[in-house]
Amino acid sequence: MRMRRHQASSDDEAGIDLTPMLDIVFIMLIFFIVTSSFIKEAGITVQTPSADTAENQPRGNILIAVDANGEIWIDRQQVDIRSVRAAVERMRVDQPDSSVVVQADRDARSGLVIRIMDQVRLAGVDDVALAATASGSGGSR
Repeated sequence: MRMRRHQASSDDEAGIDLTPMLDIVFIMLIFFIVTSSFIKEAGITVQTPSADTAENQPRGNILIAVDANGEIWIDRQQVDIRSVRAAVERMRVDQPDSSVVVQADRDARSGLVIRIMDQVRLAGVDDVALAATASGSGGSR
C-alpha cells in the first residue's frame, strides 16, 4: 500500500505545466504590439536625388512617393493629384501628430512635387519634408 502512494505522487510530477511560459509569451506579444510604430509605406521605390546637406531624420509617418512617370503613391495605392489632400487628411485621423515625407524620383517633374507638397499643406500638415540621399562628399553627419 505504501508503494501505491509513492507511485501515484510520481505520476503527478511527470507532467510539465506550460501555463507560466504561455503567460510570458502573451505578455511579450502585447508589449511588441503596443510599442511598434505603424508606418504607412508609399508603395514603390524611387531613386531620390543626392544632396550634400541631407540629414538623417526620424522617419515620417506618412510617405508619398512620386516616380519619374508622374505616378503618385500613398499607402501602397496609386492616387491622383486631386485626391492627395483627402488621402492625407484620412491618414491623419489615426495619427494627428504625423509628419509627411515626399519621396520624389530624381527624374520627377518639380512642378508636380510642388503641387503635392501644396496639397499636403492644405490638408493641415506643416511638417513636410522632401527625401534626399546623403552624397557623402563634404556633408556633415
